[in-house]
Amino acid sequence: MRLPNHTAYPTLKSRFSAKELREIYTPNQDELSLIKTFRKPTLKVGFILHLKLYQRLGYVLPLRRVPKQLLRFINRQVPMAPDLAREQLLSYDHSTSRHRHIQTIRDYLNIRLLPKEGEAWLLRVAKEAATTKEVVEDIINVLLEELVRHRYELPGLPYLMRIARQARNHVNKTCYMMITSKLNSISRTRIDELLQPPGRDSYSAWHVLKREPKKPSNKEMRRYLQHVIWLQELSEQMPPFSIPIVKLKQFTLEARALNVKEMNDLTPIKRDALAVILIRSQHGKALDDVADIFVKIVRNMHHTAQTRLRDYILEHQKRADELIGKFTDVLVAWQQEQSRSGRYTALQTLIDPQAEQLLTQCFEHIAYAGNNYFPFMLEGYRQKRAILFSCLDILPLRSTSNDKSTETLLVLLRALQKSRSEYVSQGHVHQILGETLHPDWFGHKWWKLITTEAQEPDLLHRKYLELAIFSILKQELSSGDIYIQNSGQYDDYREQLVDDDVLSQELPEYCAQVELPLDDAQYFINQLEAWLTAQARQVDDGFPHNVYADIQQDRLVLRKKKSEKPSQALIAIDELLAGRLTVTSIMDILTDTEMWLDLHRYFYPHSGHQAKIEQSEMRFITTLFCYGCNLGPSQTARSIKGIDRRQIAWMNLKHASEEKIDKAITRVINAYNKLDLPRYWGTGQSASADGTKWELYEQNLMSEYHIRYGGYGGIVYYHVSDKYIALFSHFIPCGVYEGIYILDALAGNTSDIQPDTLHGDTQAQSYPVFGLSYLLGINLMPRIRNVHDLRLYRPNKQTRYQHIDSLFHEAINFGIIKTHLPDMIRVAISIKRGKITASTVLRRLGTHSRKNRLYFAFRELGKVVRTFFLLRYIDEIELRQTIHAATNKSEEFNNFTKWLFFGGDGIIAENVRHEQRKIVKYNQLVANMVILHNTDRMTKVLRQLSDEGVEITQEVLAGMSPYRTSHINRFGDYTLDLKRKIEPLDLDTKILPKSDGEEH
Repeated sequence: MRLPNHTAYPTLKSRFSAKELREIYTPNQDELSLIKTFRKPTLKVGFILHLKLYQRLGYVLPLRRVPKQLLRFINRQVPMAPDLAREQLLSYDHSTSRHRHIQTIRDYLNIRLLPKEGEAWLLRVAKEAATTKEVVEDIINVLLEELVRHRYELPGLPYLMRIARQARNHVNKTCYMMITSKLNSISRTRIDELLQPPGRDSYSAWHVLKREPKKPSNKEMRRYLQHVIWLQELSEQMPPFSIPIVKLKQFTLEARALNVKEMNDLTPIKRDALAVILIRSQHGKALDDVADIFVKIVRNMHHTAQTRLRDYILEHQKRADELIGKFTDVLVAWQQEQSRSGRYTALQTLIDPQAEQLLTQCFEHIAYAGNNYFPFMLEGYRQKRAILFSCLDILPLRSTSNDKSTETLLVLLRALQKSRSEYVSQGHVHQILGETLHPDWFGHKWWKLITTEAQEPDLLHRKYLELAIFSILKQELSSGDIYIQNSGQYDDYREQLVDDDVLSQELPEYCAQVELPLDDAQYFINQLEAWLTAQARQVDDGFPHNVYADIQQDRLVLRKKKSEKPSQALIAIDELLAGRLTVTSIMDILTDTEMWLDLHRYFYPHSGHQAKIEQSEMRFITTLFCYGCNLGPSQTARSIKGIDRRQIAWMNLKHASEEKIDKAITRVINAYNKLDLPRYWGTGQSASADGTKWELYEQNLMSEYHIRYGGYGGIVYYHVSDKYIALFSHFIPCGVYEGIYILDALAGNTSDIQPDTLHGDTQAQSYPVFGLSYLLGINLMPRIRNVHDLRLYRPNKQTRYQHIDSLFHEAINFGIIKTHLPDMIRVAISIKRGKITASTVLRRLGTHSRKNRLYFAFRELGKVVRTFFLLRYIDEIELRQTIHAATNKSEEFNNFTKWLFFGGDGIIAENVRHEQRKIVKYNQLVANMVILHNTDRMTKVLRQLSDEGVEITQEVLAGMSPYRTSHINRFGDYTLDLKRKIEPLDLDTKILPKSDGEEH
């Protein structure tokens, strides 16, 4: 069996750079002193060889498996030792001195052999690791860490593989037993019914369980809500359980990929456990879907009403003019007539003929005055009312705070569900709730409509009342002021935060990581205030000399620095480079990169067992080409000989997941980061985030019309390193605020490129995002549009500035930051530990909340951080240029990925959301593989040009980009040839001599 090569188990490279040999394998004087009594050169060299190998590997390696290059190098480092032939060195392995020397090496390095009872200890460690890790290689890595920490010699990889698999199987079986032991006869019967084979013309209940909502039309929503009710009844008959989140995700993924026959082929205990897990998972996801549907319907009603108000204002401008004209006539008549009777007669003449009509028009105009679009929501409400109430019947809503006003309103709303009267009396409301409605619960605009439309003090307008409560529910679902029990996205996020014990334990180390004095609230506040004060004073003092910023009529004006055109040297080198890059195909690029990195090894069955498929490399490449370039299984099978569409679809369904594709992406990023050329493009310390719309068909819940981009689709949100390669991607609906996902790359990115500065577009600059990013140790530096409309905040009320005072508004409330600092730190540490994602928190904090005090605390901290950033943005033209260049890279990457997504007219044909997300990940992997391939080819050509005497400077290299497509043939015949000669990936080639390249 060929063992995986993705563990941290140390192995020898086949080739070594001079730097590696010098720094790693050169013996020091203490080590050489160990052989001063040896007489035979073979023993001297053999001992030093084993010593250096043991230091590097942690286990004994026979010399016959050591590359010749390393044997020769170490041989030459031993004084008074001649160049020994390979055969002479290999004879050392059979000498009687070898075993004694190895024990001497162990004693010298203080390393011991694992005792017999060590296997039981290793198994305990592996079982503990298996509760949080599913992949065998990850469990092995934990074992390696423990073995090294306890100074044990590393056992063989097959031995560790056996221990890891045994532990994983034990933990999985324990999880299955914990779930199935709670099953009763009724729940077992329901599972058996669920897994009955389907009839000829019908789907199985197991297939129906995985149903996704389609385009949210009234008919589809009624059908889907019936499906959710069925799911809810089914879920209530399944036992509750608690297993590690990693196991839950893994089992859910495996169950979702299995059909009825495959489920019934499993052992009974695993079959029943996976069925319970998927039922519970689908029910939680369905609750999220219903909440999304509810939020979308109410949000669309608001948007439609706003549009109608704008249309109304345009259409009725003439009526408004007429009313003002009439009122002008009244005022003129009032002034001209001096006597009371004369005034009355004049007014009567003007008003009497059309008094009722004028009064109606005035009431209508007043109703819509102040940009109040709520009255327009009545139109179309009748068609949506039943679905909105059906959503509420399904959703178990609970308040997250001590303010129970929303739960009170929810009781009233449900009591009104069967009402058809136009008005409801205050007495009836009091009878239902036991209290009177409070105007502050609704706001002035809603309360005015609810009470004055009835024109009687005791009556309330029922439809406006219902619409107001629906709007409040939508708002509080978005802000997290209410949650949905047992759901995923809308559950109580507070349950995912670390407890007090973990908080106090983690705080000192976390303070050191982010370099903030968070353990002393008052000192932290003092530092914040001093930080902001100093920056504001610095900008104020230098403002008269800032030629790129000015204040005109109390409005900030920023000027751009004249952009530099590409140098003639860059244009000339780029043309030479383009001429020497040989034409290649997408398929050849994917094949080359697969041969370099063995990416197919990340794609194994969801069960976690060793993959047993033939031609796994070919199957991986075709699957990646199919979904990453959007050809689809049928077109891919027609274009590539020797592959069937079902094989491609099967590989995607059974072996691929978002997590596995992310691991392959990380492998590509790490290889790319070792190349020479990317170091001229950036340091890796910053990344830019930007979203771009991808086309979708309308028959799914994700697809939504996007006003800014036009058309239906979803948003792909990328984080692109300053080295041009994409670190992270996320697929989100069009209506979602993109900025809440900007910090998710922290947890999602496990590559060697770890930025601490994030750039983004204007959507990345909300106060809570700035506040949370600061506590996470991230420098948020977005591009700013309409900077003159943004507010700056004073460190205190007394502070005034000589030149920039007009830019500032009220002062920061540092008290609220100090009060809630422990709660904010709890959130930050929970994100760092992976207990919750930043987007989950920001989804709650990104919407204004009158109840969530944490929202106000993050908002106030965000004011401090954003004011500091805006002051730098005003003062430093170079910072603005850096941000502009970074966001340009994101926009270029967006175009690059879409160029590679050339199949199917660039429309994602999948309607299942987790498959849509996988396609986005596939495309990112393809893009990163092409970037790696391009950069490798560019490096070699540029080195050739340098060797030929062509002058290449660091400035020229910095001006280049790997987003090159002119040499890539996307279309034509696709030939997959795994036997052709492939030039290896060269990570050691340097373009410039060391004297020129050491600085970059």
